Amino acid sequence: MEGLIKGLIDVALGHGDNDDDQANSQSRDERSRSTWAQVVSGDQDDAEDSAGRTPQDHNRNRWSRNEEESGGRNEVRRPQKVVYEGYEKDNEGSQHDYNRNQWNRKEEGEGKNDGWEAVNKKPPRRQQKVAMDNWNGYKQPPTEQKYSDEVDYGTNIEPSEEELADLSQACNKLWELDSNRLVPGEDYQIDCGEGKKAYQKEDMAQGSLFYRLREDIFKRPTYSRFCSLLDNYNPNEGSKEVVTSQEKQEQAAFIEEISRTAPVKYLHKYLSSKGIVSENYQDFKRMMTSLWFDLYGRGGTSSSSSAFEHVFVGEIKQRGEHEVSGFHNWLQFYLEEAKGRVDYQGYIFPRRRGQTPDSETQLLTIQFEWSGILKSVSSTLVGVSPEFEIALYTLCFYMGGEDNYIQLGPYPVNIKCYRLGNDKIGSVFPIAEC
Repeated sequence: MEGLIKGLIDVALGHGDNDDDQANSQSRDERSRSTWAQVVSGDQDDAEDSAGRTPQDHNRNRWSRNEEESGGRNEVRRPQKVVYEGYEKDNEGSQHDYNRNQWNRKEEGEGKNDGWEAVNKKPPRRQQKVAMDNWNGYKQPPTEQKYSDEVDYGTNIEPSEEELADLSQACNKLWELDSNRLVPGEDYQIDCGEGKKAYQKEDMAQGSLFYRLREDIFKRPTYSRFCSLLDNYNPNEGSKEVVTSQEKQEQAAFIEEISRTAPVKYLHKYLSSKGIVSENYQDFKRMMTSLWFDLYGRGGTSSSSSAFEHVFVGEIKQRGEHEVSGFHNWLQFYLEEAKGRVDYQGYIFPRRRGQTPDSETQLLTIQFEWSGILKSVSSTLVGVSPEFEIALYTLCFYMGGEDNYIQLGPYPVNIKCYRLGNDKIGSVFPIAEC
């Protein structure tokens, strides 16, 4: 009887109701998910802007609010990436090294998401380490460097009469010679997100452009030497560059390394047969170093820029409204995105219908923010080697005009080339012609 009376009192007071307990538990879970949405959507980063960190894109608060308003109901979910001791493993089992930051540790500690996450919010930016163990050796004098073995490519690097008469065929030959080009889906994976017009400012990409890149890519000599150069510059246009002796050694070492590859050997054969460069290969390498790394004025300041800095690293214009110029290299994009400095915002619709880019596409026209500053349209060749891009742009600079309509494998491309005087590259980049 005493138990019956106690039970009636509990019911009257609302205690012990299983449905209510479940509802309260569900409410707590929803609030937990809402709080989690705030964490991963970048609200913490927004709060840290006053400390000088990179500003986040304007849509992140909206995603967070949508999560809070929905309370986690009717979510479409997908499996979450698995983290193993600082490495991210994909389904094929390859590893991608990156720093285990706070959101990883929080998720592992709470263990309440059951390995799932909502797909209608922007994932946090991933940070990862890059294999740089051998980069310090690049700062040694050229005579102390260790380079790849010279390879005899035989007649394969001899330009044909047809190629000498047709720039497009010559550029396509460079594409064929790029044995160091990566294979989409095997060496890396990208997620193009959704498309947009160039004038649209909405963020159409839920996550990063690059989802995975094989770790050993950065151990390839030309790739690693290229990446070691990227932090030698002040990206603010008009800021005077100070080039140290070590940086000059890195430049010379990079040119020496790519000069041992087929695309650059072909470039030398082509230009020397036209009488543009010396047949002496050492003279040719000095010319390449000067062409790409000699400083010139930009933004009203002398010695503030170079062809390499503008085309591959990118610059931020300081006059008037800030905007990004240059920045056409996929490796720079990958590294800056991994550091949280680049926010990919979707691809630009192709001119022709039915040409929507996908994870296999290696010529992309995209929109992104770099350190919070928008670049509304930017084209880049994804997965190509550094030696290929250097050879391609050098060939178009010497043999072409401002517009160079060529074929690169399956891609019709216009290599746009702007000159400073007759002997300097102001800018050069691809434009998709489909």
